[in-house]
Amino acid sequence: MAGLKDQFLHFERFTTAVSMAAACAMLATAAGLGLFQIFTRFVIEQPAEWTEVLIRFTLIWMVFLGIPMAFREGSMVSVDVLYRRSGARAKRMLDIAVFAAALLLVLLIIWWGWDYANRGKVQTVTGLEDVSMFWAYLAMPVGGLFCVVALVGNLIDPRRHELETAQ
Repeated sequence: MAGLKDQFLHFERFTTAVSMAAACAMLATAAGLGLFQIFTRFVIEQPAEWTEVLIRFTLIWMVFLGIPMAFREGSMVSVDVLYRRSGARAKRMLDIAVFAAALLLVLLIIWWGWDYANRGKVQTVTGLEDVSMFWAYLAMPVGGLFCVVALVGNLIDPRRHELETAQ
């Protein structure tokens, strides 16, 4: 059993690292596009309208790909007062309750996000007429899948960096 647990936690560390690296890349892309937009608008005086839409897309992806790290570090759903006042058994029950609530929410985001992405296939993006809204909406189910892995990882091997650093 310990071998399976270690294998899953290794897989979880890998997937969470991949999602976090992608989230960082999206933030860097958004910043680069913002600088490019400023340059084209105020220096060249020929604004690139498409950059605003891409910035929005990259920020949406950044958020949904960054959430798994927050879940894994135990800083997303915190019930600090209850947790601090509880005994060891109650803490574990609280962990399970928070896990179940967060998992339910993430599964709903995956389900409805996938449905929304499929419905958005026929929509095109203003400023990027050749790009379907499917790619923006796809951030919800993709980020949600990474979240499921991180949530299970946090249930198996809890981290409470948020709780430990709070005053």
